[in-house]
Amino acid sequence: MNDLSRRDLLTTTATAAGVGLVTADALGQQQQPRVEHPLRFRLGIVTYNIAANWDLTALLRICRAVGLGPVELRTTHRHGVEPTLSADQRREVRRRFQDAGVEIWGCGSVCEFHSPDQAVVRRNIETCRQFCQLVSDIGGRGVKVRPNDLPASVPTERTLDQIGRSLRECGRTANDTGTEIWVEVHGRGTSHPPHMATMMRVADHNRVGVTWNSNQTDIVNGSVAEYFRLLRPWIKSCHINELHSGYPYRELFRLLREASYDRCTLAEIQGMPDEATGERLMRYYKALWTELARP
Repeated sequence: MNDLSRRDLLTTTATAAGVGLVTADALGQQQQPRVEHPLRFRLGIVTYNIAANWDLTALLRICRAVGLGPVELRTTHRHGVEPTLSADQRREVRRRFQDAGVEIWGCGSVCEFHSPDQAVVRRNIETCRQFCQLVSDIGGRGVKVRPNDLPASVPTERTLDQIGRSLRECGRTANDTGTEIWVEVHGRGTSHPPHMATMMRVADHNRVGVTWNSNQTDIVNGSVAEYFRLLRPWIKSCHINELHSGYPYRELFRLLREASYDRCTLAEIQGMPDEATGERLMRYYKALWTELARP
C-alpha cells in the first residue's frame, strides 16, 4: 500500500469512528435507560378458604415446605388462633411460628362497622380491640376488618362516615398495642374504591390502612391503575385470588413494584383441599405468582 492510500484509509477510519461516537452519544441522550423496579413484596397465604381445615401443625409444615411467607389467620378456622387463647397459649403460638421460620402477618377478623344498630357497632369495635391485643401477643402485625354493606335505610354518606369514625377508634387501640388495622376492600357497595377512600379520609389515622382485595370492581377499561393510585396512600396489605381468573395481576404486581410496596400479597383461594392436595396446589400457585410478579 502506498503512502497516499494508507493516509486516506486512516483518515476515513478516524472520521467513521468519530461519527460513530457522536451517533452513539446522541442515541444515549435520546433513549432513557429502562428503570427496573425490584420485587420487594412476598407471597403469603390467608387461611380462608384453602387452609380452613389445616391445623396449626399442617399449616406451618406446608408454609415452610412451599416457601410461603406471612400468614393471615382468618378467624373460625381450624388453626384455633382466637382471642379466647390464654396468655400461655399465645406464647406457644408465637414460639411455634418462630421455630418454623414462618411470619404471622396478623388475624383476619370479621369485625364490621356499617350496621345502623349502634350496639352492634360497639360490639364490633370491642371485638377488634381483642384481636389487636391477640395479634400483639402472638407477634403479628395487624388485624383485618371489613365493611360489608351499605344499608338501604341509611344515606350512604352517613354510613361511610360511621365506618370511618369507628376505624379511627380502632386505630387508637392499634396504636396502643403496636399493631395496625387493615380495612378489606369488601362488601356490597362498600367495595367501591372511592367509598373506601372516603372511609380512609374520615378515619385519618396512620395505623389504619387498606387491604387491596383484587375485586373485579377494581377494573376500569381493563386496568386497575386508576383505583390503585386512588387507594395507594393507604394500602398496607393485599389479598390475591385465582391467578388465572382474568384479573390483571401482572399489572397489579407492576404497580406494587413501582410503588415500592414491601409487604405481602396473600393468597386467598376458594376450596378446602386436604393437606397433600393443598401443598401441591400452592407449589403451582407460587410458580405462577413468581412469573407474574417478576420485574
